[in-house]
Order: sequence, then C-alpha cells, then structure tokens
Amino acid sequence: MTGITKEMTIGEILRTNPAVAPVLMNAGMHCLGCPSAQAESLEEAAMVHGIDIDELMKAIAEA
Repeated sequence: MTGITKEMTIGEILRTNPAVAPVLMNAGMHCLGCPSAQAESLEEAAMVHGIDIDELMKAIAEA
C-alpha cells in the first residue's frame, strides 16, 4: 500500500487503509484503538513492541 509511512500514527494508517489492521495484529500490535495508537508513530510502536520496522513496512506494503 503506497502512501503509508513509518512516521504516520497507527490511527492515521488505519484510516488510510483499514486492511492493514490484521497485519498489525499479526505483528503483535493488539491495541489498535488505544490512545497510544493515535499518538505514537508506527516506528515508535514497532520499537516498543520489538518489531523490525522494515519487515513490518514490507508486510504492510503487501496488504
């Protein structure tokens, strides 16, 4: 999916493309609706969850 960057918040990403939700859930990001999802960038959330951002971006691009 083009247009999604690691600087976007999870909330922005889900508004852009709701089909990304299962990708994030499979990666271990289960709190998609929590306040952090509206404030943290995808890169910050990946770091907190110990997820490789490049691998996550690749999975998102394939969604």
